Amino acid sequence: MTTVKIAGMSCNHCAMAVRKALEAVPGIRNLEVKIGEAKFEGDVNLDAVKAAIEEEWYEVVEVTR
Repeated sequence: MTTVKIAGMSCNHCAMAVRKALEAVPGIRNLEVKIGEAKFEGDVNLDAVKAAIEEEWYEVVEVTR
């Protein structure tokens, strides 16, 4: 499981925006998004994950696998 800590999320709308962006990243499975964090499984390009989140105007603070 990969965990991504995300700054700038403050509400459920933010979580839904990040969820939608990450659902478009190839390889993500079992995606869970809550305010300030996303978790998923899969062999995923982390640069693509970071880019998808940043396109929604949020900041990736930390990524752990």
